Amino acid sequence: METLYTTDEWFPKRPLRGKVRETYPLEGNRLLIVATDRISAFDVVALKAVPSKGRVLTEMSFFWFALTQEVVENHFLTRDLSSLPAEFRPRLELLKGRSMIVKRAEVVPIECVVRGYLAGSGLKEYQQSGTVCGIQLPGGLKEGDRLPQPILTPATKAMVGLHDENISPERAKEIVGEDEYLFMEDRSLAVYEMAADYARTRGIIIADTKLEFGWYDGRLILVDEVLTPDSSRFWPVDDWLPGRAQRSFDKQPLRDYLESTGWDKQPPMPPLPDEVVAATSSRYQTAQRMLTGT
Repeated sequence: METLYTTDEWFPKRPLRGKVRETYPLEGNRLLIVATDRISAFDVVALKAVPSKGRVLTEMSFFWFALTQEVVENHFLTRDLSSLPAEFRPRLELLKGRSMIVKRAEVVPIECVVRGYLAGSGLKEYQQSGTVCGIQLPGGLKEGDRLPQPILTPATKAMVGLHDENISPERAKEIVGEDEYLFMEDRSLAVYEMAADYARTRGIIIADTKLEFGWYDGRLILVDEVLTPDSSRFWPVDDWLPGRAQRSFDKQPLRDYLESTGWDKQPPMPPLPDEVVAATSSRYQTAQRMLTGT
């Protein structure tokens, strides 16, 4: 199956480019979002594509948008691409399965990271201060432990080549407003808890996930992707053991490889071995099969 690293070579109009997605404005206050096979780690984009990755991200987002739409409104409109302008049609087959048409929202400049387990940057801060993004946690927690209850830890939203930065809830309220922050916190926790309960029935722990919101017609709605291996940590239920690193269905093995190289986490990313790329693709597809049944 053909991979897609960029659309630049076959669309004359330059897209708005994120780390993984490319976005095109459409008539009627809509956007076309194309999930490429690019992958990022530590906020740097790799120079090698991961086969099937864009389709996995898109299919999983379709699934979760449908499952959580009663919890919070989202931006998804349709996966039917037949109404796209003529300039897209020569590459329609490549776009299918990795693209969606969505409401055009004004994205809020913070990310809502919901943590249900102790891992990643949260673990590092906890080991130093007993807190995660300034939120005090009980003492004695180990790597991979389940938190007493899920917490929201906001972060600034970085552009390509820059690093996201964890911030305190108080700082997030200053940026977006207290009422807006409390709404995003409430809905983020509700989405996470619904998804985590469902995922456990499918053999997966959702350790944490990143959600984004945007303003649309005066309302805050869920945007971007939701609960994919790019935005979440997925662990197998039957292999979970606190006190050590967990086996993962997300891009943690890619992060682990990069950590082992001594890379300073500044662009460019070191070349990725073929076996790391293949293993990452396999893990993404396994997560999709386990969670969605497809």
